[in-house]
Amino acid sequence: MQKYFKRQIQLWGEEKQNSLQNKKIAIVGAGGLGSSLCFALGASGIGEIHIIDFDEVSIHNIHRQIAFTLEDEGKNKAIINAELIQKRSSYTKAIAHDCSFEQWSKKSLYVDLIIDATDNLPTRAKIDNYAKEKNISWIYGSVEAFNGQVCFFDTAKFEDFFKVIERTPAGIAAPIVMHIASLQANLAIRYLTGLSIKKDFVYYLYFNDEGELISQKFSIKT
Repeated sequence: MQKYFKRQIQLWGEEKQNSLQNKKIAIVGAGGLGSSLCFALGASGIGEIHIIDFDEVSIHNIHRQIAFTLEDEGKNKAIINAELIQKRSSYTKAIAHDCSFEQWSKKSLYVDLIIDATDNLPTRAKIDNYAKEKNISWIYGSVEAFNGQVCFFDTAKFEDFFKVIERTPAGIAAPIVMHIASLQANLAIRYLTGLSIKKDFVYYLYFNDEGELISQKFSIKT
């Protein structure tokens, strides 16, 4: 383990690294954000990762969903990501759930953190309600076109800040997906190792018409 996690141990020490082995997380969605999150966190030393998605790989997914190849078309996304994690690390147990979040929530499985990698507001509202019921923190992430949002939800209510509606997203560029997922992953790993994070703040990142990267943050009143 010391050789495998050498760089992380240099960053936060053996005690914090060892503590990750006792942590369990759930990633809801195994597509763009989800596959990037699985790649970023699957080899970090987290003891157990539950990956939830009933969807199958389509040809138009592959350009931005980094876990998949052309040979994966028609296969379940959660299963593929779990297999990839197991191939990369022997220190993490990856469990695929070929079902919806609602179905998974009825299994009463304990996790320390939930990470949203979905693509719709109603499911995120359900994640927030479940997290509040179970007293679990969760990390929201969304992407569209050249912009994205991230928030670590602790006590704030999702529906106090976001209007929950059904909508069709605009197009999307692959790099922004990986960028937002990396911010979610950094929040997750800091939280799980006991490092400081800013909670209940929505971070909004976008490129303006001049191509400048703009970052804004908004406090959610609790």
